[in-house]
Amino acid sequence: MIWQRMRTAAACSAAFLTLLSAQPDARAQSSGTAREPATVKLSPTQQKQIGLQTAVLARESHPEQFRAYGTVLDVARLTDLTNNYANAQAQLQTAQARLDVARLAFERARDLVQSAAMPRKDAEAAEGTFRTDQAAVAAADSQVKTLVATARQEWGAVIGKGIIERSPQVVQLIEREQLLVQVTLPPGVTLSEPPRLALAQASTRNANIELRYLSPAPRTDPRIQGVSYYFVAAGDSGLLPGMNTTAYVPSGKAYQGVFVEDTAIVQWQGRAWVYLRAGPETFRRHPIRTDQPISDDDYVVQDIPPGSEIVMRGAQVLLSEEAKSELRGGGDDD
Repeated sequence: MIWQRMRTAAACSAAFLTLLSAQPDARAQSSGTAREPATVKLSPTQQKQIGLQTAVLARESHPEQFRAYGTVLDVARLTDLTNNYANAQAQLQTAQARLDVARLAFERARDLVQSAAMPRKDAEAAEGTFRTDQAAVAAADSQVKTLVATARQEWGAVIGKGIIERSPQVVQLIEREQLLVQVTLPPGVTLSEPPRLALAQASTRNANIELRYLSPAPRTDPRIQGVSYYFVAAGDSGLLPGMNTTAYVPSGKAYQGVFVEDTAIVQWQGRAWVYLRAGPETFRRHPIRTDQPISDDDYVVQDIPPGSEIVMRGAQVLLSEEAKSELRGGGDDD
């Protein structure tokens, strides 16, 4: 998406330069002091030529979001634990069945010995088998309990229970119908309650990816040291195991602002700006804060004057012409 928009902006710039060479009277006029952004002037024909589009956007209530850090986990260990637990359970059931048979044989032999119907050595052999099967059951039971504890320690109570019960959720993770994403908040950020939903982005897709809350994570990402949660994403979301992604987690609060797409935002001198219409043929660059992201490129902006007409398409061309105007002005001073 970003490369496509860069190519579009470049094409618009080329078309605009051609237009300027055909119409030498078109100029970017500077007004105000040197510290103030220049006013860029374009005729209606020039605005149409570069595909310039504007819109008046209303301030609305938007959920406040934190930019967090997501990692798509490889669930191979989850698969191993699930299979190991199933095998251990089967071994325990087999050992228990053998023990039940051995117990009956031992009790019968003991009764026969007491009635002198069976030699004592045969009864002792039956008892030995019974004791051996008792030990096998204890060992199998210990293995099952160890795997239960390991599952809960490594994956937390929710997924640990799913491993034990082989829940549909765990089966979907194993079969890659869903992906497990660990989302870690920035250090020092805490939430009053876990978020039900979050958003993520993948380099393979343009759209935001919905993440559904699953459980607290039993450990943090060691690189970030923040509070972590487990979320699940659709298996066909474009995320891949081992992939790092930016996640956007709602804080539970809301604020008023204007939603601005990345096509309206330009970067200049280390700051973010938008262009506002100042007149039928004039546009002025306006600084904005981008501390409330909706995605990697889109933001909710609070510092745009109410009723402002924002340039939604063509802002990069306006910036290019403004920069050229400043260069021309610098040349005149020499």
